[in-house]
Amino acid sequence: MEIKPNRLVYLGYGKYWRSDQIVGLVPIEDERGPGRRTHVHVATLSQPIVASRSEDAIRREMAASSEEEFRVGELRSAFADLLDDLSALSPVLIRMLLNEGSFDVRRWEDRLRALVRPGVEERSGQEELFGSG
Repeated sequence: MEIKPNRLVYLGYGKYWRSDQIVGLVPIEDERGPGRRTHVHVATLSQPIVASRSEDAIRREMAASSEEEFRVGELRSAFADLLDDLSALSPVLIRMLLNEGSFDVRRWEDRLRALVRPGVEERSGQEELFGSG
């Protein structure tokens, strides 16, 4: 993997770091929660930065070869973050959004999931196959 020098890499929650200064990415497994997905080790700091993005998303952005590929990575990351937030909504709020605002959270989750993880079947197709009817 060739790291593109001097590229700012988004770590989440307004944090950016130069790609050529990142020396290590370690997924957080213990005490992982909102905004705690990866420890990013950088050459100029003694302690790692806590990033809200996955190590794969950060690594892809560090090595993106073209501006277009970089933008696609940014969009995919934003969709993944939005998908995480939508998945965390309470069932009561989901029903309220659907009934009061005609906003179908589950349909948007399926659409975003298809964009973020190509090749994963949408939930609606699975419900038709395995739903009780």
